[in-house]
Amino acid sequence: MVTQNIESIDLSVRLGSLRLANPLMTASGTSGYGPELTSFIDLRKNLGAFVTKSVTVEPRKGNPPPRTVETSGGMLNAIGLANVGLERFVAEKTPFFEELNIPVIVNVAGHSIDEYVTVCCRLDSIDCVNGLELNVSCPNVSDGLEFGTDPVRLGELVATVRREVSNSLLIVKLSPNVTDIVTTARAAIESGADCLSMINTLQGMAINADSRRAILANTCGGLSGPAIKPVALAMVWKVYNRVAREAKVPIIGMGGIATWRDAVEFHLAGATALAVGTTLFVDPEAPAKILGGLRDYLDCNGISSVSELIGQVETR
Repeated sequence: MVTQNIESIDLSVRLGSLRLANPLMTASGTSGYGPELTSFIDLRKNLGAFVTKSVTVEPRKGNPPPRTVETSGGMLNAIGLANVGLERFVAEKTPFFEELNIPVIVNVAGHSIDEYVTVCCRLDSIDCVNGLELNVSCPNVSDGLEFGTDPVRLGELVATVRREVSNSLLIVKLSPNVTDIVTTARAAIESGADCLSMINTLQGMAINADSRRAILANTCGGLSGPAIKPVALAMVWKVYNRVAREAKVPIIGMGGIATWRDAVEFHLAGATALAVGTTLFVDPEAPAKILGGLRDYLDCNGISSVSELIGQVETR
């Protein structure tokens, strides 16, 4: 066992122009707008960045309940991008971000390119918003995969938003519900994405055998949690090695991260930063535990910086 001064271990990472004190952030849609999580953990101390739930031009009520259901190794959700809408978000939610003192990334959704541009332009002018994450991969709304599964349309969307966004880090959240995620990743990068986040949820369904009815009112929803971790690791590894590493575009890895071991595995697969999502519903203190375990792992292995892990998995 190799030991060093644990205080000297560097957990910071860079996502383009953004420096994060540590690689952990929330996954969009799992922590509301921030205050919902503050009674459980110190966001400034335990997160490198905070990612909001989706914001759309107009308020959305989302899908009717039931909208969530627990499954083996995870959960299905069909929330339907419920949110307060752009103007209420700016008026009511951004004051909290101004006092947060860590980077804030806003997840953005829309029905059309014009709607994405409207939201991104408005938010790009706000100082406390540091990144914009284009949600092109939500599987539980009627048009949620329209851009994320079509490389041509995705490229058009990203290129259009890129021309309008100058202050914020532009992130594209990729869908796993495609034949080849490398193709959509390449389209996003070539069209101007600064960063990729991956993966969003897999489309799934739950049925009640007794009533013989679909459990979710929306019938299908997005599967998240430990069940999708192997899929997420493989996709991060493929995108990192086939397109992102050469393009020097960082990846935010997500999909079943619950422990420090999960964090290490995603770093080794090629992720620079890590988003914690579903596990927050089970243990909202998970980020603090993951950070502690990650720091101990680096210490025991004589590694001085978490960045040294990125993409270093050995394959046979």
